[in-house]
Amino acid sequence: MRTILKPIQVIYTIYAIITFLGIMFLILPPIILATLIFGRVKGGNIVFYFLRFWAHAWFPLIGIWVSRIYKAPRKKEPCIYVVNHSSYLDAAIAVKVMRLPFRPLGKVELVKVPFFGIIYKASVVAVDRKTAVGRAKSVREMIAMLKEGVSVLIFPEGTFNKSDNPLGTFHNGAFKIAIETQTPIKPVVYVDSKFRLKKVNLTSLAPGKCRVVFLPEIPVEGLTIEDLPALKQKTYEIMDAAMREYHEYPALQTV
Repeated sequence: MRTILKPIQVIYTIYAIITFLGIMFLILPPIILATLIFGRVKGGNIVFYFLRFWAHAWFPLIGIWVSRIYKAPRKKEPCIYVVNHSSYLDAAIAVKVMRLPFRPLGKVELVKVPFFGIIYKASVVAVDRKTAVGRAKSVREMIAMLKEGVSVLIFPEGTFNKSDNPLGTFHNGAFKIAIETQTPIKPVVYVDSKFRLKKVNLTSLAPGKCRVVFLPEIPVEGLTIEDLPALKQKTYEIMDAAMREYHEYPALQTV
């Protein structure tokens, strides 16, 4: 049976890649124009409308149905989205479901990818985690975006969660920025993305549901840097519990 299904899986994956690239090349010219004419902030906001068009077109074409589940009322004020990260699909899901405008924090290495790097550079706050200077620069950019009324999205695990647990270990960055800017944290969990595309194996791509759960906002008003560990732990536990509502996992791990 697996021998029969494997060619079908390969064909499906190739089809998904072709449609992904086809729509990306379609939106590339207006994205370049938007960034050249309107600048990094306004131009970047316009870019996300094209990216949203791409996501709304691509997911149905490959049979993945992305849905939102709200556990609290939506707000228009800028926030820091804290999102779990387990799949290459996560960035595309964010483009489809997050309230605009927002900017994700992403790896600077992807700026060098041909063609895709142009879109990436216009739509993310790139961070060079290898140097203190690079990390500090990304923090300044995120703070600047928040001051412009633009939300930021951070994967607190820093990289893919390759474990069997709902979440990986959280880093301090998102919580430090939240406290320093007194910006509330909005936890969001992608409960199915790793089951649509497992870890980093492209040939594991599979159609099906992909639910995004928006959890109640966590206020940080009045918190100081001394409260960071407790804030991180609270966010972790809330997101961990939400993930366990939808799938079975091993016992809860500490941050």
